Amino acid sequence: MANKRIWMTLPDRDFDVTETAVPWKLLTRAGHEVVFATEKGATAAADPLLLSGVVFGKLGARPEPKAFYAEMIETPAFRSPRTWDELTPESADALILPGGHAQGMRQFLDSAALQDRIAAIFAAGRPVAAICHGVLAAARAKDPATGRSPLHGRKTTCLPKYMERSAFLATFWKVGRYFRTYPSYVEDEVRQALASPSDFQLGPRVLFRRGTDDDDRGAFVVEDGLYLSGRWPGDAYLFARKLLDRL
Repeated sequence: MANKRIWMTLPDRDFDVTETAVPWKLLTRAGHEVVFATEKGATAAADPLLLSGVVFGKLGARPEPKAFYAEMIETPAFRSPRTWDELTPESADALILPGGHAQGMRQFLDSAALQDRIAAIFAAGRPVAAICHGVLAAARAKDPATGRSPLHGRKTTCLPKYMERSAFLATFWKVGRYFRTYPSYVEDEVRQALASPSDFQLGPRVLFRRGTDDDDRGAFVVEDGLYLSGRWPGDAYLFARKLLDRL
């Protein structure tokens, strides 16, 4: 298998530790190149609360993804990222859209320029892998030929409303609206971009069990051709392996 170049687009701050570091680790372990990109080429920083555990150390990244993150941020590719404007179908064999829910993610999720780049990658038939809030970036993109989201006519999942609501209600007393990136739920907006209600796949209800490097029983990923999607950090290992299959 020839080595591939996979782009991972990030905000300047507040991206999810697990949803970036786990795919990075599994892809580079398999011999592929991961190209990081931020809006203007600034070195990105993960959501610090996910490293400290959010509330009493209970809701952050697990030890192995944190170890992967510590390794990832020391690499030249991460320290000297490319810019979103440099992302083209010719430069990318695949694209990863990771998530994150703190307010710094709005730079990534609100960018019309990045949405145009995402739409171009879809239109060129490159594999696209989106997880959690990353699915929202894909939902907001617009195919230049149709004016619709690239997800229109595709099956997908994203951060489920019950997960977003549960995290918010359990932690509001401590961290306020930290788990609510926008007033509307991610799932509600993603559903609006789809061609049919049945195209949204909720997956099994989970709140704590996560997939690992050798156990996918806690994970769920939706596959639709060259597009795949995951719900939350608990899906990150399976998500990365499914992208490897497409490479």
